[in-house]
Amino acid sequence: MGRVQQLAPNFYCIDTHDLNREQRTSSYLLIDEKITLIETSASPSMPYIVEGLDELQISLEDIHYVIVTHIHLDHAGGAGLFLQSCPNATFVVHPRGVSHMVDPTRLIASAKSVYGAEFDRLFDPILPIDVERIIEIGHEEVLSLGQHQLTFYHTEGHAKHHVSMLYSATNGLFVGDTTGVRYPEMDGESIDLIIPSTSPNQYDPDTMEQSIQLYEKLNATELYFGHFGAYKNPAEAYKQVRYWTPLFLAEGKKALTVSSDFKEQVQFLDGRLKALLYNYLQENGIAENHPVYQTIPFDTVVSAMGILDYLEKKNSKN
Repeated sequence: MGRVQQLAPNFYCIDTHDLNREQRTSSYLLIDEKITLIETSASPSMPYIVEGLDELQISLEDIHYVIVTHIHLDHAGGAGLFLQSCPNATFVVHPRGVSHMVDPTRLIASAKSVYGAEFDRLFDPILPIDVERIIEIGHEEVLSLGQHQLTFYHTEGHAKHHVSMLYSATNGLFVGDTTGVRYPEMDGESIDLIIPSTSPNQYDPDTMEQSIQLYEKLNATELYFGHFGAYKNPAEAYKQVRYWTPLFLAEGKKALTVSSDFKEQVQFLDGRLKALLYNYLQENGIAENHPVYQTIPFDTVVSAMGILDYLEKKNSKN
């Protein structure tokens, strides 16, 4: 696949190469009277976005809206850097995300606690955004792009600052991480693999289920994932998130009993999640040398942290 994939007239997916990997994170470009970019990924992804815009003959000065589904750094970490080069752009985000984008200090500290020594390579720099350039977007609020529009929905579960958008041109939903991580390496295989995205520290399976039920009511015909690309079988995505979630949580509860040390719990749970997924793939005829096995470990370790964080918080309330 090239840098840019056309999904519909005047609608494109740009591969932003998060973690320096192809088909890992998506930006989406909507060309209308108000040209809109959805998701910036982290700052090291900016050259890939610029290359994609150049391929489409769109200048940075042409961008009117920059929208993120949520403020995790693999979706929004590059927004401050990107907006420096987009003088005419306005940033659109969930109300809970505004203060963190104006002052990303806590966002940076949280990411460093997860990624440690890898933080600078993956995310630096993270720059603040002038509050005067930010729009807080409400639940069910409509943003007109010209001929088409985006309708926004607050969709918690992955994070409390998460929004999803229904695009009137395609009846497709930009889902961010609410329906998890999709593995495009599986395209063309007899099965798909989509797992819940349970990264720390606001993951909540109950509110994620409520968000998926909202998606079902909206009856979108396709989903646009943060990780990765367009997917034309929404029902299968919902089914897989519902299948894996209780299995992941059950393994998380086991991890809490093996040690009182968080790092040891994460290591145990990471191993158990990988075993679940690898067994599923192999039972469905996916050979051990398939590329998907190289990508899964990027997700399971962070997912393990989020599951343990959720379970600990739940236990402390009881």
